[in-house]
Formats: sequence, C-alpha cells, structure tokens
Amino acid sequence: MKAPKLRPKFWERVALKDMTSPEWEALCDGCGKCCLNKIEYEDTGEVAFTRVACRLLDGESCRCSHYETRRQFVPDCVQLSPKTLTKIAYWLPQTCAYRRIYEGKPLYAWHPLISGNPESVHDAGASVRGWSVPEFEVAEEDWEDYIIEETP
Repeated sequence: MKAPKLRPKFWERVALKDMTSPEWEALCDGCGKCCLNKIEYEDTGEVAFTRVACRLLDGESCRCSHYETRRQFVPDCVQLSPKTLTKIAYWLPQTCAYRRIYEGKPLYAWHPLISGNPESVHDAGASVRGWSVPEFEVAEEDWEDYIIEETP
C-alpha cells in the first residue's frame, strides 16, 4: 500500500479545516493520550486525565485496536474533526498536535512529522506506552485513584 502524498509542512501552512484526510490523520502523533479516560468535573469544568485507557487502546502501540470501527464498540468515542475540535480542544492533552495547531502553537520536535520517526513520541516519553491501565481492570468509581498530572 502506497503512503498518501502529504504537502510539505502542511501543518504550518494549511488551516485544519482545509487539510486532506491523510494530512488530518498524519497530525496524530500516536501518543494514545486522547484514549485515556478523563473525569470532567461539572462544577468547575476541570478535566482530569487518568491512567485508565479505553478498552480498545493497545498499550504498546498506543493506537486504537479497532480504529475504523471503534464507534461500534465504544459508541461515545469522540470523533475528532475540525468541527468537533472547536468544542473539545480543552479536553485534548496539551501535547496533542490538533490542539497545538488549533491554539496556534508549533509541534514538538518529537512529533513524527518533525522527526521523521514514528517512535520519537515514545522515545521522548510523550506517549502512554507502558503505563496505561486497561479500563476493564478498574471500576469507574475508582478512576479518581488513577488521576495523573498531565505534562507537556
């Protein structure tokens, strides 16, 4: 299968809404942080990240094990798009390329589009590889015991 053609440095030159589907997908650094379950406190609007990962997240590859059909298994899985991004950017990790570009910030040097290496996100310690816990191992009422401090 041939890799899709991406415009040079498209993330710096093309608005999110104008990116092609392959460009949009290429923005994902593969960290897996968006697949961590979060607790959103209704009274403050604060979002707390937990180490508890969606049941579909592969903790080693940091990718969804059923990406194309994920909503069949997890109906409330958020489908990120330029339209939904405006409503949920606050919910994404601070390191997320989608959030960073939306906020007018550059990508980190470890992002695979910058480094040219899909492992660089893991090598930099910016992914959930090796420390997430599958959600089927933790009761939802215990998620607060797994809150992590998000680091940029």
